[in-house]
Amino acid sequence: MSTQFPSDAALAAHLAETAGRILLDVRGSGVFEGKTLGAAGDATANEFLCHALRVARPDDGLLSEEEKDSTARLDKSRVWIVDPVDGTREYGETRSDWAVHVGLVVDGIATTGAVALPGLGAGIVLRSDEPRSLSTIPTVPRFLISRTRPPREALGVAEAMGGVLIEMGSAGAKAMAVVRGEAEIYLHSGGQYEWDNCAPVAVAEAHGLHCSRIDGSPLRYNQADPYLPDLLICRSELAGDVLKLVRTLS
Repeated sequence: MSTQFPSDAALAAHLAETAGRILLDVRGSGVFEGKTLGAAGDATANEFLCHALRVARPDDGLLSEEEKDSTARLDKSRVWIVDPVDGTREYGETRSDWAVHVGLVVDGIATTGAVALPGLGAGIVLRSDEPRSLSTIPTVPRFLISRTRPPREALGVAEAMGGVLIEMGSAGAKAMAVVRGEAEIYLHSGGQYEWDNCAPVAVAEAHGLHCSRIDGSPLRYNQADPYLPDLLICRSELAGDVLKLVRTLS
């Protein structure tokens, strides 16, 4: 274990923040734009994160969106799951709603995570080891949905609860918006992978939020197939009503 980062949480936060700064430098270089910028950012951040984790935690497994998967991780108790640029489209469009995810899974559970939001500021990182107090829940709940593919379940539950819809880009940005008190419910269906929500779930749970599949079942990671089709991150006070409505709409 690295003596510089004896804590997994400290390591995750440092790597997420550093990758975020690298991505801002790549975007600010003026060399790339659009899809080319997204591809360059993915490759550069992935190279940094994967190399750093293999040096700092050589005995752990690793799963990254931008690397070929290896079944060797399945035999590991501890596995790092990273998304170098969550919201590549938004990053390439020079929007702010993208993120960097660095999460650690222990025996299938997302235990530790850090989510950097470089588009909002180079040093903005939400961490599982530094939970903040949650804000008061407003009378009208706010739902975070994809700006390109809003899920049917989220639209139906929002209508039933008289909620307000907020469009946003990456999964990490939406999850952290709930942590930051900018919304109360992030209900997703239609497909994600483990790297899309591992680190956000670790951070959200540390802040006392409800995290599960949309049928209420627990989220499990380091599976042979990393496809994870649906997700609910919301204020715990609202979870029962949301899950009940999802069952009714289904």
